[in-house]
Amino acid sequence: MENILEENLTKKQLDFFKTLKETYQSQALPSYEKIKQDLNYKSKNSIKQYLEILKEKNFIQKINDNLYINPDFFKAKLVLSRVKAGFAGIMDDKIEKRISFDEILKINEPSTFVFKVSGDSMCDIGIFDNDYVIIKKQQNAKEGDIVLAIVDNEFTLKTLKKDKKGMYLKPENKNYPPIRPKFSLTIFGIAIGITRKLI
Repeated sequence: MENILEENLTKKQLDFFKTLKETYQSQALPSYEKIKQDLNYKSKNSIKQYLEILKEKNFIQKINDNLYINPDFFKAKLVLSRVKAGFAGIMDDKIEKRISFDEILKINEPSTFVFKVSGDSMCDIGIFDNDYVIIKKQQNAKEGDIVLAIVDNEFTLKTLKKDKKGMYLKPENKNYPPIRPKFSLTIFGIAIGITRKLI
């Protein structure tokens, strides 16, 4: 995508686009006047001309009467070669396409929420403190699902299990006991993914 930028835009246009992208990210672009102020330009007409060029070259798109940076510019590169978690290997530079984690995990859907994990009760299955867990809101869940549940008016992320006594929540850490509700257990949603920053 960087090569496309350099091939299709002049240096001034490229600088404007990069600043525009860094400033507004995936938000709807504001008025010409607001962009002029935010980006420290003197002329509102210059902003209009830049945006017309970017729209013509599909760097920005009009959606529901608002202008947005083309979502493709926020997508990571999907590489065909698999990464070995064991011994190091040579990775071929075979880039298939650009992908958006918002699209893969359906984060933009109204029924999807992101919660920050607190504590180590799920560490044995690789969910750690300060991870972000993506939750699809639904009341139905099956045994074995990782669920965000409301137990006696408190949120908790656990594995849903069942025995002779009924449904209960299992921490994935041997240092924590199973949770059985005293009054109520409501499923808020099921976990469909996690993400974390390594740096």
